Amino acid sequence: QVQLVESGGGLVQAGGSLRLSCTASGGILALSAMGWFRQAPGKERVFVASINNSGSSTNYADSVKGRFTITRNNAAKTAYLQMNDLKPEDTAVYYCAVRRWSSGLSSSPTDYDTWGQGTQVTVSS
Repeated sequence: QVQLVESGGGLVQAGGSLRLSCTASGGILALSAMGWFRQAPGKERVFVASINNSGSSTNYADSVKGRFTITRNNAAKTAYLQMNDLKPEDTAVYYCAVRRWSSGLSSSPTDYDTWGQGTQVTVSS
């Protein structure tokens, strides 16, 4: 059974950067697509970025294109989200997720079957 643990969140000023990590235990992640989502207080969980099983293909929400980069290291069973030029509206709990039975990209949270516990990102103005 795959378990995911996120890290790297914190408090940063607007314009700053953070790098989130998502490390998996158990399972064979090299066959699985992964994604990052975020949820702000009082709002629904929304898509941020996804990456296919090999890391050769990615997609992003329009709100983060050009600022965020998703990558993965299958040997380390870890996915990353590099976040640059952060804005106050990026403040949210960030979750990583895995599509255990699919290698392809998806922006729909219902396509992901395993989730981490989340890490808080707060961007001050």
